[in-house]
Amino acid sequence: MPFTRSKLVMMSALTASLMLSACGQSDNAKKDDGTLTATAPATGQASNITERNAQQRLIQTLEKNFKTANINAKVIEVKPTEVPNIVWVNLEGMSPIYATADGKYLIQGDLLRLGDKTIHNVGENLQAANNKKLLSSLKVEDLIVYPAKGKAKHVVYVFTDVSCPYCHKLHEHMGEINAAGIEVRYIAWPRGDQFMPTMESVWCSEDRKTAFDQAISGAPLAPASCQNPVKDQYALGQSMGVNGTPAIYSQDGIYLGGYMTAEEISKRLNN
Repeated sequence: MPFTRSKLVMMSALTASLMLSACGQSDNAKKDDGTLTATAPATGQASNITERNAQQRLIQTLEKNFKTANINAKVIEVKPTEVPNIVWVNLEGMSPIYATADGKYLIQGDLLRLGDKTIHNVGENLQAANNKKLLSSLKVEDLIVYPAKGKAKHVVYVFTDVSCPYCHKLHEHMGEINAAGIEVRYIAWPRGDQFMPTMESVWCSEDRKTAFDQAISGAPLAPASCQNPVKDQYALGQSMGVNGTPAIYSQDGIYLGGYMTAEEISKRLNN
């Protein structure tokens, strides 16, 4: 049956009614009820005062629940994710976690999205932005730097420990990595208290690079002590979620991987 003008008018009126109903629901959903919701891909920024207030209340709720559960944790910020009613929680000196928007449930570990050819880490961009801030706060003079040969194309930060076999393996290929135009900046990350003195001795040596080369090759290193950034760098790694070495990050804070060849690092950086 062909459409008549009256039916078109009726359908238009019905459509308009549905649109008004949807707008009404959207307005109601934005009502400041103390719950932080995320029903669309997150920008990572509070879009309005209502959302910022909801975020602040969620932080207070989480810290109250932490205290009740005898969890010693301080919330720095919360950000919505693409998953409805799941937020990313940045903790002081600890790896970020996820929480429900009512602050009652916590999720540790990665939150993964399926459906594409590759698995997507929901919090990767949020974590990378936080990592970038932390890495940029480091002073270059507190790191051990192996500059690129020729013009530097990339800079990577590597959490390392001279006692780590895979760190040793990575270091053996430093010449190839530098030749690929990649500057490597080592950050101290002793994997246990027993490795702390050696790492501090490296960082307290007059020539850190020579001391590092010596220690990672397995040669004995004379003990040395001084005011050093090793413990602070270890804490920074913990807050970024580092749980082993080597841990390689781009200058933008993206986690590239553990042990990688020069070719693999270049490929990741150029993607």
